[in-house]
This record gives sequence, structure tokens and C-alpha cells, in this order.
Amino acid sequence: MSSRLTLLVDASSLIYRALFSTPDSVRTPDGTPINAAHGFLGMLARLVRDHDPDFICCATDEDWRPEWRVDLIDTYKTYRAESGSAQEQAEDLLEPQMPALFEVLEGCGIPVVGHAGAEAEDVIGTLAHRAPGRVGIVSGDRDLFQLVDDPDIYVLYPRRGVSELDVVNEAYIAERFGIPGDAYRDYAILRGDPSDGLPGVRGVGEKLASALVTRYGSLEGIVAAVAQGEEGVALGKVRRDLDYVERALKVVTIPTDLPIPKIDLSRPRAEPKKAVYAAADKYGLGGAARRLGRALAGIPEP
Repeated sequence: MSSRLTLLVDASSLIYRALFSTPDSVRTPDGTPINAAHGFLGMLARLVRDHDPDFICCATDEDWRPEWRVDLIDTYKTYRAESGSAQEQAEDLLEPQMPALFEVLEGCGIPVVGHAGAEAEDVIGTLAHRAPGRVGIVSGDRDLFQLVDDPDIYVLYPRRGVSELDVVNEAYIAERFGIPGDAYRDYAILRGDPSDGLPGVRGVGEKLASALVTRYGSLEGIVAAVAQGEEGVALGKVRRDLDYVERALKVVTIPTDLPIPKIDLSRPRAEPKKAVYAAADKYGLGGAARRLGRALAGIPEP
């Protein structure tokens, strides 16, 4: 395994965080809010300085609620799709900022990758399994914990911006959730995730999900025990909701084989052209773009 590091940034997750952590007093010269873009560029500069990646990419949601997932479980992210929801309000605030942000990222040489009908996590799953060395995934979405694979793939989970990050490896998962370090997906399917509209197996909370996964090793092992007629209250709950379990497995599993064209994710080692900074200035992002450019080039902050 190469020692080179690929940093895969869940841009959709971090941009959303930046929207609420950066004051909306940060605006373009014409007075349009640009706070999310400004905050995200600052996060990215910090990540580059702190982790010094060899390869880097920003993954985005082309569809944050893909139809194929909704077809399997119709409550998937339903509350976020409701009129007046926090998601809808955030999208309204982010829409005018994204073109400027993506223009600056492109000018700095950082690929922004999405895929039709896919969420950022799906893009990350595919790119992580193509990476030539170690992979650090930066995201506030715990769904990505299922990709953890010691020592090759870990998640950097923000606690305070990106200045304080939990390094999520198999030991972290085992300690935090009381399950085998490679079993987060199976645990999440049983427990459910109300924030994503996934109810889980009825009557199975965190403790029972943990106990089941620990005893049988995996969801496959649990389903096999059910099929063999093994008795028990917990297995009875799974037996009753087996149809849900089978559908949730498809919804929750992050694909690793999307047909994304080959992309050069090499981290730029030089500052972008002056024209990039000039364009950023027009959007009120000049300072943030320069911090990112210097970080990429390894130039100390003045």
C-alpha cells in the first residue's frame, strides 16, 4: 500500500456546515451573501495544510434524494423535501453561491465531482476504492463510516469546523458503537436513522442493534440465523421486518463502482494564475482563494 494520501472531501456536507458557521455578513461587493463559499474555502485550506494530501477531490450531490432510494423506502429524506424545510431554505441560500465557489475551485485545480442520480457519498465510495494509497474522507455524514477499512481508508469527522476532527478507524467504531469495526453499515440498517427518514427495525435501538451485530458478526449472519429458524426476541423483530431490512440494505449501502470517468485528482503544487484571484475578488472570495492557493503551494501564511 502506497503512503500517498487521497483526501476526498464531502463538499455537500461541509458547505452546509459553512453556511451556518460563517456569518451572512460575508458578502460579495454587490451585497449578495457569499458566506458558505467563503467558509468552505477556508476549511479546504486548513485541510490541505494540516493533512498535506497528494490527491484531492470535492464530491457533490447531483441528487441528494435519488429516486431509486425513494422507490425502495418512500420515507427516505422525506422531511427534508417538505416545503419550507431547513433543506429547502439552505438550498435557496446556497444556490447563488455555488457557481462562484465552483469557479474558484476549478481555477485552483481542485476537481469537483458528481454523478447523475447519486449523492456525494456514492461518489466518495467509488473514488475511495480507486485510490492508489491511503484515503482520508472528510465528512459530517456518518453513513460514510461503512467505508472505513484499516489501515487504508478512514474518515475525518468534524467536531468543530475542520480544526478538530475525530479520526474514525475501526477501533473508533468498535469503541464508540460497541460493534466490530467493519460492521457499521449493518448496525445502521438495524438501528435506523431518523434524520434520513430510515426507521430501522421496529423495536431495535442502538443497544439491541449492537448486540445483534456483535453476536452474529454481520447482517448476513443475522439474516441467516432468522432463515434457519433460530428463536429469540431480537431475531423475531428482524424476522417481522425482514422485507424492510432487505430494502434498507440497498438504500444504505454506498456503491463503490459508479461509472465515473477517470479523473486526475493530483493535488496542485503551485498557486493558481492571477486571473483566478482576480475572479475571486469579484465575488468577495479573494482572501479565501489566496489562502487556499498558498496552502496548495505549501507557502506559509504571511
